[in-house]
Amino acid sequence: MSANNSSCFVSILLLLCFLLINFHFSLGGDSILSNRSLSGNQTIVSSGGNFELGFFEAGNSSKYYIGIWFKKVSDKTVVWVANRERPVMDKYSSKLKLVDGNLVLLDETQTEVWSTNTEFKSSSVVAVLLHEGNLVLRNGSNTTSWQSWDYPSDTWLPGSKIGYDKRTNRKQILTSWKNSEDPTPGLYTLELDPIGNQYMIRWNMSQQIWASGAWNGQIFSNVPEMGKRFLFNFNYTSTETDAYFTYSLINTSPYIARFIMDYTGQIKQLTWLDNVQKWFLIWSEPKTQCEVDAYCGAYGVCNALSFPVCNCLLGFKGRFEKSWRLKDYSGGCERITKLERGNTNTSNKKADTFGEYPSMKFPDNPRVVVVRNAAGCKSICLSNIYCTAYAYNTNACFTWSGELFNMQQLAVDDINGKVIYIRLHSSKFSKSNKGILYGAVGGSVVVAIVIASLIFIAIRRGKLGRATEIAKPVEGTVAAFGFKDLQTATKNFSEMLGRGGFGSVFKGTLTDSTVVAVKKLEGIRQGEKQFRNEISTIGFIQHVNLVHLRGFCSEGKNKLLVYEYASNGSLDSHIFNTEKSKGILSWRTRYEIALGTARGLVYLHEKCRDCIIHCDVKPENILLDTHMCPKVADFGLAKLVGRDFSRVLTTMRGTRGYLAPEWISGAPVTAKADVYSYGMMLFEFVSGRRNVQHTNGKINFFPTSAAKVIINGGDILGILDPNLNRVADVEEVKRICRVACWCIQDDENIRPSMGQIVQILEGVLDVDLPPDPRGLQVFLDNEDEIVFFTDESSSPVQKQYFKRNTQDPLKTPG
Repeated sequence: MSANNSSCFVSILLLLCFLLINFHFSLGGDSILSNRSLSGNQTIVSSGGNFELGFFEAGNSSKYYIGIWFKKVSDKTVVWVANRERPVMDKYSSKLKLVDGNLVLLDETQTEVWSTNTEFKSSSVVAVLLHEGNLVLRNGSNTTSWQSWDYPSDTWLPGSKIGYDKRTNRKQILTSWKNSEDPTPGLYTLELDPIGNQYMIRWNMSQQIWASGAWNGQIFSNVPEMGKRFLFNFNYTSTETDAYFTYSLINTSPYIARFIMDYTGQIKQLTWLDNVQKWFLIWSEPKTQCEVDAYCGAYGVCNALSFPVCNCLLGFKGRFEKSWRLKDYSGGCERITKLERGNTNTSNKKADTFGEYPSMKFPDNPRVVVVRNAAGCKSICLSNIYCTAYAYNTNACFTWSGELFNMQQLAVDDINGKVIYIRLHSSKFSKSNKGILYGAVGGSVVVAIVIASLIFIAIRRGKLGRATEIAKPVEGTVAAFGFKDLQTATKNFSEMLGRGGFGSVFKGTLTDSTVVAVKKLEGIRQGEKQFRNEISTIGFIQHVNLVHLRGFCSEGKNKLLVYEYASNGSLDSHIFNTEKSKGILSWRTRYEIALGTARGLVYLHEKCRDCIIHCDVKPENILLDTHMCPKVADFGLAKLVGRDFSRVLTTMRGTRGYLAPEWISGAPVTAKADVYSYGMMLFEFVSGRRNVQHTNGKINFFPTSAAKVIINGGDILGILDPNLNRVADVEEVKRICRVACWCIQDDENIRPSMGQIVQILEGVLDVDLPPDPRGLQVFLDNEDEIVFFTDESSSPVQKQYFKRNTQDPLKTPG
């Protein structure tokens, strides 16, 4: 061998030795032994490769912490931190090592900054990172003397406990980070209340700001959705020695999940979506950010419809600007110019004035006195040098002293909104910047004023009989129409497009040649003001899968709504198309329509200021535009008609086939009633026919046969619309059928939310095999009488009786 070859061989050998040594110390197993220490970039990885332990840097702070994070998640997500309150500055000279049976962290000066602090002393102790993310200390007999799960940070992992040791009075408490880049313990904690048998979020380790409600054996009373999830099983245990709550994944292989006590003050349940490389929020409490106590700090105003959520009042600025940039608003706002705190003489009182803020939720802890007028209320506040705000409402004067917390900007049409006057120094509140104040309240106020003005003009025109021309719609608003104008546009309501429980729909053409659909409402009992408010609310709602409201008419008893025109009509005319005059909807088109409809309902349930329950989801209320894009119609009309649906439910054709059991039982109706109706409609997407068919005196109820095929693993394509000739994606058919079965469960808590349904149909979440819908099973097993309602348009409501199984969701008493 030549000298050159020998040199090359030695170099390669040395390189391999270096790599092996580096591999051993960086990725060498899941343990720290007594003769080893961990520093720099060295880590240990749990068996299975799910979790990794080592040093990490928080943000760009040059501060380092020992932590555990998800190994298989691209967005580095820390689940546990050892030295939250004492970071180290140099990870290369700092060491994590075993000393006298304890795991300790030494900083760059070799000073101990963190320790497990166990009383167990042994040289045979080993630190092991387990596959579920738990760091444990074990001695030679494999006994655990300490585990990280007993000392959680902000994250609660599957299998770990959040509980209370009744013997030692010690709790496992989740404590939020200070902000998104600082693991220092924050203001919010989640802990078990053993006396109330519930979980609580506390602010600053003292004030309770949210509670789960007591455990009833299956769920916590205020969190029904936690007990019935596709991905998780929850369990609560209470014994003489301890009480704790745990959860596990139903199917552990494809999912990565966590619970966190977030720095936003909300507890959140998240799962990792590998296909989009993002964390997906499944559930949170409190549900909205503005419900979190003192979230925006002193003088901060919370607005759920704005970004950022928190803003300072005019004349104030963020107390800690860096924290605000990191979305930590707890420091609140401070005055740009301090108030003058001198003698309460006349000249001194003139130094201050008041800024007017409409549509506000009152801050906490007002002092209330009786006064005759607003001027008297203002005088009371102005005469008290410590008074920072006042509000007047019907002989009652509300005043506040000191800092103001939990102020919230509400929508202009929110009846809970009040006018509040904030004390300001005169130099920061001149006439010139008064406009800035009102601009800061929100652009939505301006839009609402425009809508209200249009509505007022329309009513005035109707009363004076001067509705001579059709109002031109303004982008982003609803237009006001005169009744005679709509008579002309619809050729005296001659071309009917359809009829439902809320009224009849007619085709019309405006003067600018725009084709519209005009609905003549029936049974509207509200007064003019309430009707206008409701229309203003509906007019704000815009989504690609919701029919756009273009305008309205309100003249005496004549109340009409003007919608965009959907050229392909309603869904029922396509999926129940026996004559094939419009062609057969392909499976791909049906699937896209089902997904688009779900997205529209998600917007109504979760994205609007208030949850809007449609109450009448059925194919007749799903319209299709030129491109077959589905648009949910008649949303908001349930609210317009009122909560007494007895008339509506007995006249809407097919409605009984979509009614959730809670409608019939008289129980309170939630958004899950829409989920039930949507599930019933999904079966019709699959079969291409009404769910209830009666042939030769016998009832064929399609959901029962479909459920049997789904649960028993039968031929899924065999239940398809015969017109499709079995041409469909098997997995998509299976997915839709499973979702449909989940949707029509009797217990509304078991039904998924519309948001989850969208995720499932998009392929983001898997859907497990559903349980037998109890009502459908009873329908199969018991002979009795069932009543269905139909509408024969011009004839009275007909009751049709069929001898068949009862007590299912379609059961109608009497």
